[in-house]
Amino acid sequence: MTFKEKVLQIVREIPKGNTMTYGTVAKKAGNAKAARAVGAYMKGNYDKTVPCHRVIRSDGKIGDYNRGGSDAKRALLIKEGAIRK
Repeated sequence: MTFKEKVLQIVREIPKGNTMTYGTVAKKAGNAKAARAVGAYMKGNYDKTVPCHRVIRSDGKIGDYNRGGSDAKRALLIKEGAIRK
């Protein structure tokens, strides 16, 4: 399994109502220094089985979202109960 495939699988397994940082995803996939690669994969992800909106920045900011920007990402995370308004 490639690093990218591992990343996508890890993100698929993030439960609704939870988030994980790009760095944590990278570490779980086997390369703790690849947070930027995880971000690039999420930016290019349009597979609805991969909930990329659940991956956030390590500084607590939610980051951008390729399907409507940060406002859309925030709305999804609020709807799922992962963050509050």
